[in-house]
Amino acid sequence: MLTALKGGRVYDPANGVDGEVRDIYLQDGRIVAAPRDGRPADVNYDLTGCVVMAGAIDLHTHIGGGKVNIARSMLPEDHARDLVDGHRHPHAGCGHAAPATRTAGYRYAEMGYVACFEPAMLATNARQAHMEMADTPMVDKGAYVLLGNDDFLLGALRDGRSPGFIRDYVAWTLKAAQALAIKVVNPGGINAFKYNQRQLDLDEQNAAYGVTPRRILTALASAVGELGLAHPLHIHGCNLGVPGNVETTLATIGALEGLRGHLTHIQFHSYGTEGDRKFSSGAARIAEAVNANPNVSVDVGQIMFGRTVTESGDSMRQYAGSAFADPKKWVGMDIECDAGCGVVPFRYRNKNFVNALQWAIGLELFLQVNDPWRIFLTTDHPNGAPFTSYPHLIRLLMDKSFRNDMLATLDPDAAAATILASLDREYSLYEIAIMTRAAPARSLGLEGFGSLGLGARAHVTVYREDENREKMFATPAYVFKDGQLIVRDGRVLEEIHGATHAVHPDYDGAIERELDEYFTRYMTVRKDNQRVADDEIRDGGRGALVLHPVKPA
Repeated sequence: MLTALKGGRVYDPANGVDGEVRDIYLQDGRIVAAPRDGRPADVNYDLTGCVVMAGAIDLHTHIGGGKVNIARSMLPEDHARDLVDGHRHPHAGCGHAAPATRTAGYRYAEMGYVACFEPAMLATNARQAHMEMADTPMVDKGAYVLLGNDDFLLGALRDGRSPGFIRDYVAWTLKAAQALAIKVVNPGGINAFKYNQRQLDLDEQNAAYGVTPRRILTALASAVGELGLAHPLHIHGCNLGVPGNVETTLATIGALEGLRGHLTHIQFHSYGTEGDRKFSSGAARIAEAVNANPNVSVDVGQIMFGRTVTESGDSMRQYAGSAFADPKKWVGMDIECDAGCGVVPFRYRNKNFVNALQWAIGLELFLQVNDPWRIFLTTDHPNGAPFTSYPHLIRLLMDKSFRNDMLATLDPDAAAATILASLDREYSLYEIAIMTRAAPARSLGLEGFGSLGLGARAHVTVYREDENREKMFATPAYVFKDGQLIVRDGRVLEEIHGATHAVHPDYDGAIERELDEYFTRYMTVRKDNQRVADDEIRDGGRGALVLHPVKPA
């Protein structure tokens, strides 16, 4: 069947198209050329007055895994306040900050998203994380597996094992966990917390292993580069949320020494200590460093005001934040020899000085990092806010007048401490399309995504033009996935299942002998039982397994 999308204003940065009125044709799940024989399409859509973009991609959102499930379980009030309305499929579930799996998939699709990626999958918990993602319909997905606090890697670094050995372990972990990329969270710090260290700066040694976060970062970033992964090492740095952590973040960028790195939820790592309250914005310094280092990309982790839940493998920092839980309950746990996890419900308030300045710091970063190909729109769902706040965030970026109106509602001391009012930049639709489509597709190596060029996957989102960008981006007129109309006027028409994306890099099989001995001696699950098989991903017909090529250095 040939489908014609006619007369829309197209924004396709992957192919340099900036607001041109074009017709787009969809057939057999791909974008195709107009028929040469002039034959009419089988289905036609008049998109006059509409904006057309590729389907959106969220490269950092917590949608599966142990911490997500804990958050769902410990917050029945979050679900009670978010009952499903009569227009949604009644079996979709609910949940505002920690939505059920089906709810997450529906809400992403209803905003025009076609893919989203879980950024913190523990290898030990990979099977359960994949089961949750398989139960998240409508979108393609994938996960980044956690390393950097696991006993096996820290022991290897302590013992001076070769870079090749580290590379083989990283490759084995990626394949065994069916992951797309590598993530490090508070490198060495989660492990150090188990030995009663309450902070670990970049050049401070883990007391148990004598290894610094700097050494962990460079070892993993080197391994990722040598394996040829599309996405660089995904870095949740030291000292999250700590005043003065801007110095650690700048040092982390320097520690990479040209190696590729992606610094995630950078807003939480951009704090100074100036002023009477010893809390200030370091956004300008971070933005300057990002602008000067093309090997570095970031996502922001913008906070929004209201109720949410923070959930992270960074048990050290979650423990520190547990005193601010709202409501007063939280969970902290240790997981095998690999990592930890903390879940703390939270409410961001615009009249709270710290929260208000955090909000401003995130926007300062968005507006001062020059290259939209290296900064990504995230709220670190749900840590900064639920992903459903993206349309509001887009309006803040595109409309300075609206942004200043919101600034006027803040705690006055926080408003006085930010340079936000002096920043005139307003994002264009072309830049929004880069940041939410073309750039994440390129960063993750997703062939055919984020593009409306010939041969690309027929993932298309159509918005009705509206000066109120929040309203426009909240309710797409049409969403097509692989050429199939799945959403009309912001409502799911039919439930479908997306694919799981992963990489299977090569490695020296000798690593398996050491891992067999290690798992047998120390772990409760044998090595071969931890491994997630290809058929498990495909089980039940809920989606395909897409393996992406790697390009070893």
